[in-house]
Amino acid sequence: MSVTARLSPKLNPKAGQLVRGAIVGALFLPLLTACSSVAAVDAAPDASNPLCADMMVVLPDVIGDADRRTTTSQSTSAWGDPSKVVLRCGVQVPTPTSDPCVSVNDVDWVAHEDDKTGIWTLTTYGRTPATEVVLDPNVIPSSTVLASLADAAAKIPAQKACVSVDKSEQL
Repeated sequence: MSVTARLSPKLNPKAGQLVRGAIVGALFLPLLTACSSVAAVDAAPDASNPLCADMMVVLPDVIGDADRRTTTSQSTSAWGDPSKVVLRCGVQVPTPTSDPCVSVNDVDWVAHEDDKTGIWTLTTYGRTPATEVVLDPNVIPSSTVLASLADAAAKIPAQKACVSVDKSEQL
């Protein structure tokens, strides 16, 4: 005797509808989830560092009005479609630089602005492995991004601090 015979709509119409609904849902669910795009992000050299995993599990689901999306690589994340914010853990630790340092909620970030595009790359300072965040400040405010990411970035313990901080905010 088959399960289909026991749940025949003739014997129990509601059970038959439920089974048919579950089958249709199972067939179309992959199609619905395939509609959201996956962000192609290259993994950083030290992406497999266990401290990156500690940070990744507490990243926010939303930054500003941008929802978190799936990415193609370990220890990466992106928010917005198209991406407004891209994060990679395990990047090279910044060396002393003349780029400004920003401290947001006790996390220091070295800020580098690309002169041609205006895109900012912010890299945690004094934390190994380092985390890199790329954003366009004309699309999403850097203060919103850094405040949203501070708790996660703080999962990687600070070993050093910036000597000079141009702008310090407690958000």
